[in-house]
Parts: sequence; structure tokens; C-alpha cells
Amino acid sequence: MFESRPDRSDEVVLVGRSNVGKSTLMRELTGHKVPTGQKPGVTRQPNHFDWASEDFMFTDLPGFGYMQGVEDGHEEAIKTEVVRYIEEYADNIMLGVLVLDGKAAVDIIDRHSGEDEIPHVVELYYLLEELGIQPVVAVNKMDKVDDRDERLDDIGERLGLYPPWKQWQDVIAPITAKKGKITALEDAANNHFEAAKRDELKQFFS
Repeated sequence: MFESRPDRSDEVVLVGRSNVGKSTLMRELTGHKVPTGQKPGVTRQPNHFDWASEDFMFTDLPGFGYMQGVEDGHEEAIKTEVVRYIEEYADNIMLGVLVLDGKAAVDIIDRHSGEDEIPHVVELYYLLEELGIQPVVAVNKMDKVDDRDERLDDIGERLGLYPPWKQWQDVIAPITAKKGKITALEDAANNHFEAAKRDELKQFFS
């Protein structure tokens, strides 16, 4: 279903539900215009940004979850393709940035936490870990959250990261992409690049 991938070795992927602000964040990171919209599910194919002269690119993977005007089977197919893409290119993916809506994430996770059900975002987080991809959780739209620390503690806890969230600042990054406030994500990414002895990649998160 997904079209071909540019021939780049190192990659940072953005994943998450529809309408959490992945494309807005991508625009902040790359400085390039990215299609965004009020309607969930605007991104249906991976958006690859391989403009840099280095052997590196950002990829904005399609969101999953509710999409206006899209039949259920198609939503499921997109989620399957996202997982397949991550599995197939796991060796190339340096970071998996899981973007959450700070205001809605806890409710959405809890709503999908049944006896035999793992919420998709939690599943994705564990998938990244299992494949040896460093996950960074970009908790977006934090300007709309009043109880900031409590909310970040709750999100961390649902991902198996026990509070306080501040001990996980390499993994949990509170941001407001629309206002260009993404320093916490840049810091987390750069710490991982440093640990991996890949300082040349830090330019993409500065």
C-alpha cells in the first residue's frame, strides 16, 4: 500500500494517532511545508523529507484511529502498513517519535484498555522498543493542559514509565508544535544521538 521509500540509511519516524499534530511537528523540524488539516487522517502515505545532503531523512507516517469519511477496514489497513514499515526498516530507524495529544491521550488509552486489548499507542511504544528503536514520546498540545506534571506522570505510567515523569526526560518530551515549542524533543533526540555516537545527526534537532 505504501509507495517506495527514498534510499536513505538513517531515519527518524513520527508515528501516532490521527490529528495529534505530527505534520505540524514535522514542519517545525524540517522547515518545510507539510500538508495539515482540520480533518483527521490528512496524511495517508508516508511523507519523506530527504532534502538534507547527509544520508538521513524524516518520515511522517500516516495517523491511525478515527478518520472522517474513511471506512473501518481502511483504517485497520493503514495501521497494519505503519507497523509493517517500522518492522521492515527497523535497522535504519534511529528514533521513533510517538506523538500524543497531551489533552486527550490518557482518556484514549484508558478507553481502549480492555481485558484483551492493548491501546494502539501503547502497542506502538512497545513495538519500537522490541525492535531496538529508541522511542521518544512527544506529548503535544501541552499549552492546553492545566495539570502538566500530573498529566505527564499519567501518560508515563500507562507506558510502563513510573512517575515522576521528570526521570524520563530522554523519553517523555512535552511540546507545543504549533507554537514552535519543541526544545524538550530536541534535547531528548540529541541525547540519544550522542549516546549512539552519532553527533552529526544533532543538527537535525537544533
